[in-house]
Amino acid sequence: MDGTDNTEPASLGFAFRDALAGDGLAVIAEIKRRSPSRGDLHPGADAGSLARQYRDGGAACLSVLTDSERFGGSPQDLQDARKATGIPVLRKDFLTTVQDVHESAAMGADAILVILPDVGGPRMREMQDLALDLGMDVLTEVRTESEVELAVECGAYMIGINQRDDPKDTRFTVDYTKAQRMAAMFEGFDGGILWIALSGMGVPGGTPLSAVAEAGYDAALIGEALVTASDPTATLRELLAAAGQPTPATAGS
Repeated sequence: MDGTDNTEPASLGFAFRDALAGDGLAVIAEIKRRSPSRGDLHPGADAGSLARQYRDGGAACLSVLTDSERFGGSPQDLQDARKATGIPVLRKDFLTTVQDVHESAAMGADAILVILPDVGGPRMREMQDLALDLGMDVLTEVRTESEVELAVECGAYMIGINQRDDPKDTRFTVDYTKAQRMAAMFEGFDGGILWIALSGMGVPGGTPLSAVAEAGYDAALIGEALVTASDPTATLRELLAAAGQPTPATAGS
Protein backbone atom coordinates (compact mmCIF):
# COMPACT_ATOMS: atom_id res chain seq x y z
CA MET A 1 0.00 0.00 0.00
CA ASP A 2 1.33 3.45 -0.88
CA GLY A 3 -1.03 5.35 1.44
CA THR A 4 -3.02 6.79 -1.44
CA ASP A 5 -6.50 7.86 -0.40
CA ASN A 6 -9.23 7.84 -3.03
CA THR A 7 -11.54 10.11 -1.04
CA GLU A 8 -13.71 12.11 -3.42
CA PRO A 9 -13.46 15.85 -2.79
CA ALA A 10 -16.57 17.63 -1.58
CA SER A 11 -18.34 19.73 -4.18
CA LEU A 12 -17.90 23.47 -4.10
CA GLY A 13 -20.58 25.25 -2.11
CA PHE A 14 -19.29 27.03 1.01
CA ALA A 15 -17.85 23.89 2.57
CA PHE A 16 -14.95 25.91 3.98
CA ARG A 17 -17.06 28.08 6.26
CA ASP A 18 -19.19 25.12 7.30
CA ALA A 19 -16.09 23.18 8.34
CA LEU A 20 -15.02 26.01 10.68
CA ALA A 21 -18.43 26.81 12.13
CA GLY A 22 -18.76 23.89 14.53
CA ASP A 23 -18.11 23.82 18.25
CA GLY A 24 -14.59 24.32 19.55
CA LEU A 25 -11.49 25.63 17.81
CA ALA A 26 -10.90 24.35 14.27
CA VAL A 27 -7.46 24.26 12.64
CA ILE A 28 -6.60 25.29 9.10
CA ALA A 29 -3.31 23.53 8.30
CA GLU A 30 -1.04 25.14 5.73
CA ILE A 31 1.03 23.65 2.93
CA LYS A 32 4.00 25.69 1.74
CA ARG A 33 7.56 24.75 0.88
CA ARG A 34 9.21 28.05 1.73
CA SER A 35 8.42 31.61 2.76
CA PRO A 36 10.01 35.00 2.00
CA SER A 37 10.87 35.49 5.66
CA ARG A 38 12.01 31.97 6.65
CA GLY A 39 13.43 30.60 3.41
CA ASP A 40 13.11 26.85 2.84
CA LEU A 41 10.70 25.16 5.22
CA HIS A 42 10.00 21.81 3.54
CA PRO A 43 11.29 22.08 -0.03
CA GLY A 44 10.55 18.49 -0.93
CA ALA A 45 7.01 18.41 0.47
CA ASP A 46 4.43 16.35 -1.41
CA ALA A 47 1.16 18.28 -1.15
CA GLY A 48 -1.10 15.25 -1.21
CA SER A 49 0.88 13.34 1.41
CA LEU A 50 1.15 16.36 3.70
CA ALA A 51 -2.56 17.05 3.33
CA ARG A 52 -3.40 13.51 4.45
CA GLN A 53 -1.16 13.86 7.49
CA TYR A 54 -2.90 17.12 8.41
CA ARG A 55 -6.33 15.57 7.99
CA ASP A 56 -5.37 12.60 10.14
CA GLY A 57 -4.10 15.01 12.79
CA GLY A 58 -7.45 16.74 13.00
CA ALA A 59 -7.29 19.63 10.51
CA ALA A 60 -10.74 20.90 9.54
CA CYS A 61 -9.45 22.68 6.42
CA LEU A 62 -6.28 23.14 4.42
CA SER A 63 -4.47 26.26 3.27
CA VAL A 64 -2.31 25.99 0.16
CA LEU A 65 0.15 28.53 -1.27
CA THR A 66 0.21 28.23 -5.05
CA ASP A 67 2.75 31.01 -5.73
CA SER A 68 5.98 29.46 -7.05
CA GLU A 69 8.34 32.40 -6.59
CA ARG A 70 7.50 33.22 -2.98
CA PHE A 71 6.34 29.89 -1.60
CA GLY A 72 7.48 27.14 -3.96
CA GLY A 73 3.89 26.20 -4.68
CA SER A 74 1.69 25.56 -7.70
CA PRO A 75 -1.98 25.17 -8.62
CA GLN A 76 -1.30 21.43 -8.78
CA ASP A 77 -0.51 21.46 -5.06
CA LEU A 78 -3.99 22.77 -4.31
CA GLN A 79 -5.59 20.20 -6.55
CA ASP A 80 -3.51 17.35 -5.11
CA ALA A 81 -4.28 18.36 -1.51
CA ARG A 82 -7.98 18.57 -2.16
CA LYS A 83 -8.14 15.30 -4.08
CA ALA A 84 -6.11 13.47 -1.43
CA THR A 85 -8.33 14.43 1.48
CA GLY A 86 -11.72 15.72 0.39
CA ILE A 87 -11.58 18.47 3.02
CA PRO A 88 -12.01 22.16 2.05
CA VAL A 89 -9.00 24.07 0.74
CA LEU A 90 -8.18 27.76 0.95
CA ARG A 91 -6.02 29.38 -1.73
CA LYS A 92 -3.84 31.61 0.42
CA ASP A 93 -1.85 33.79 -1.95
CA PHE A 94 -1.63 37.55 -2.46
CA LEU A 95 -4.82 37.85 -4.52
CA THR A 96 -5.79 41.35 -5.64
CA THR A 97 -7.89 41.14 -8.83
CA VAL A 98 -11.10 39.61 -10.10
CA GLN A 99 -8.95 37.54 -12.45
CA ASP A 100 -7.31 36.00 -9.36
CA VAL A 101 -10.78 35.01 -8.17
CA HIS A 102 -11.62 33.34 -11.48
CA GLU A 103 -8.28 31.51 -11.46
CA SER A 104 -8.90 30.27 -7.92
CA ALA A 105 -12.26 28.83 -8.93
CA ALA A 106 -10.64 27.13 -11.92
CA MET A 107 -8.07 25.54 -9.60
CA GLY A 108 -10.86 24.05 -7.49
CA ALA A 109 -10.39 26.20 -4.39
CA ASP A 110 -13.17 26.13 -1.81
CA ALA A 111 -12.12 29.53 -0.47
CA ILE A 112 -9.76 32.41 -1.13
CA LEU A 113 -7.86 34.83 1.08
CA VAL A 114 -8.33 38.55 0.45
CA ILE A 115 -5.96 40.85 2.38
CA LEU A 116 -8.01 43.97 3.07
CA PRO A 117 -5.15 46.50 3.31
CA ASP A 118 -3.83 45.29 -0.05
CA VAL A 119 -7.06 45.85 -1.96
CA GLY A 120 -9.20 48.33 -0.01
CA GLY A 121 -12.86 48.06 0.87
CA PRO A 122 -14.53 48.42 -2.57
CA ARG A 123 -12.24 45.85 -4.23
CA MET A 124 -12.61 43.48 -1.30
CA ARG A 125 -16.41 43.63 -1.66
CA GLU A 126 -16.13 43.12 -5.44
CA MET A 127 -13.89 40.10 -5.04
CA GLN A 128 -16.09 38.61 -2.34
CA ASP A 129 -19.26 39.05 -4.39
CA LEU A 130 -17.64 37.32 -7.35
CA ALA A 131 -16.22 34.51 -5.22
CA LEU A 132 -19.62 33.83 -3.70
CA ASP A 133 -21.17 33.76 -7.14
CA LEU A 134 -18.56 31.16 -8.13
CA GLY A 135 -19.25 29.03 -5.05
CA MET A 136 -16.19 29.97 -3.01
CA ASP A 137 -15.91 31.33 0.52
CA VAL A 138 -13.78 34.38 1.33
CA LEU A 139 -11.49 34.81 4.31
CA THR A 140 -10.76 38.51 4.78
CA GLU A 141 -7.41 39.24 6.45
CA VAL A 142 -6.88 42.29 8.64
CA ARG A 143 -4.20 43.49 11.06
CA THR A 144 -5.72 46.42 12.97
CA GLU A 145 -8.92 47.39 14.77
CA SER A 146 -9.82 49.91 12.07
CA GLU A 147 -9.38 47.24 9.40
CA VAL A 148 -11.73 44.95 11.35
CA GLU A 149 -14.37 47.69 11.30
CA LEU A 150 -13.90 48.27 7.56
CA ALA A 151 -14.08 44.55 6.84
CA VAL A 152 -17.39 44.27 8.68
CA GLU A 153 -18.74 47.34 6.88
CA CYS A 154 -17.87 45.68 3.57
CA GLY A 155 -19.73 42.49 4.43
CA ALA A 156 -16.88 40.21 5.50
CA TYR A 157 -18.22 37.13 7.28
CA MET A 158 -14.92 35.32 7.95
CA ILE A 159 -12.24 37.61 9.34
CA GLY A 160 -8.64 36.58 9.98
CA ILE A 161 -6.55 38.55 12.48
CA ASN A 162 -2.94 38.41 11.30
CA GLN A 163 -0.49 38.75 14.15
CA ARG A 164 2.29 39.73 11.76
CA ASP A 165 2.87 43.43 11.18
CA ASP A 166 3.11 42.98 7.41
CA PRO A 167 2.82 39.57 5.70
CA LYS A 168 5.04 40.74 2.83
CA ASP A 169 7.83 42.00 5.07
CA THR A 170 10.90 39.77 4.90
CA ARG A 171 11.40 40.42 8.61
CA PHE A 172 9.37 38.00 10.70
CA THR A 173 7.78 40.37 13.21
CA VAL A 174 4.91 38.78 15.13
CA ASP A 175 2.92 40.14 18.06
CA TYR A 176 2.00 36.95 19.88
CA THR A 177 -0.70 38.62 21.99
CA LYS A 178 -2.45 40.58 19.23
CA ALA A 179 -5.13 37.98 18.57
CA GLN A 180 -6.06 37.84 22.23
CA ARG A 181 -6.22 41.64 22.58
CA MET A 182 -8.27 42.15 19.45
CA ALA A 183 -10.78 39.49 20.49
CA ALA A 184 -12.27 42.09 22.81
CA MET A 185 -13.87 43.62 19.69
CA PHE A 186 -15.86 40.53 18.74
CA GLU A 187 -18.88 41.20 20.93
CA GLY A 188 -19.53 44.47 19.09
CA PHE A 189 -20.26 42.69 15.81
CA ASP A 190 -22.72 40.23 14.33
CA GLY A 191 -22.51 36.89 16.04
CA GLY A 192 -22.53 35.16 12.66
CA ILE A 193 -19.01 36.32 11.79
CA LEU A 194 -16.30 33.67 12.06
CA TRP A 195 -13.01 34.80 13.58
CA ILE A 196 -9.71 33.17 12.63
CA ALA A 197 -6.29 33.75 14.21
CA LEU A 198 -3.39 33.86 11.74
CA SER A 199 0.38 33.53 12.30
CA GLY A 200 2.48 32.70 15.32
CA MET A 201 0.74 29.64 16.73
CA GLY A 202 2.37 26.34 17.55
CA VAL A 203 5.92 27.69 17.26
CA PRO A 204 8.28 27.87 20.29
CA GLY A 205 7.35 30.91 22.34
CA GLY A 206 4.33 31.56 20.15
CA THR A 207 0.65 32.00 20.89
CA PRO A 208 -0.82 28.92 22.60
CA LEU A 209 -3.85 27.45 20.89
CA SER A 210 -5.53 27.37 24.28
CA ALA A 211 -5.29 31.17 24.48
CA VAL A 212 -6.82 31.51 21.02
CA ALA A 213 -9.66 29.18 21.94
CA GLU A 214 -10.33 30.95 25.22
CA ALA A 215 -10.37 34.31 23.44
CA GLY A 216 -13.33 33.14 21.37
CA TYR A 217 -11.79 32.37 17.99
CA ASP A 218 -13.49 29.85 15.75
CA ALA A 219 -10.29 28.71 14.04
CA ALA A 220 -6.55 29.10 13.88
CA LEU A 221 -4.34 28.83 10.81
CA ILE A 222 -1.08 27.01 11.49
CA GLY A 223 1.72 26.86 8.95
CA GLU A 224 5.38 26.72 9.93
CA ALA A 225 4.87 24.62 13.07
CA LEU A 226 3.25 21.86 11.01
CA VAL A 227 5.07 22.02 7.69
CA THR A 228 8.45 21.74 9.44
CA ALA A 229 7.37 19.02 11.89
CA SER A 230 8.92 15.57 11.57
CA ASP A 231 5.47 14.08 12.26
CA PRO A 232 2.78 16.61 11.30
CA THR A 233 -0.05 14.30 12.35
CA ALA A 234 1.31 13.84 15.87
CA THR A 235 2.23 17.51 16.18
CA LEU A 236 -1.26 18.66 15.28
CA ARG A 237 -2.84 16.16 17.62
CA GLU A 238 -0.61 17.42 20.44
CA LEU A 239 -1.47 21.05 19.73
CA LEU A 240 -5.18 20.32 19.72
CA ALA A 241 -5.01 18.22 22.87
CA ALA A 242 -3.04 20.91 24.70
CA ALA A 243 -5.79 23.38 23.79
CA GLY A 244 -8.48 21.04 25.11
CA GLN A 245 -9.84 20.34 21.63
CA PRO A 246 -10.99 16.93 20.41
CA THR A 247 -8.67 14.92 18.19
CA PRO A 248 -9.51 12.13 15.72
CA ALA A 249 -9.44 8.54 16.88
CA THR A 250 -6.18 6.81 16.06
CA ALA A 251 -6.22 4.17 13.35
CA GLY A 252 -7.47 0.83 14.58
CA SER A 253 -8.96 2.21 17.80
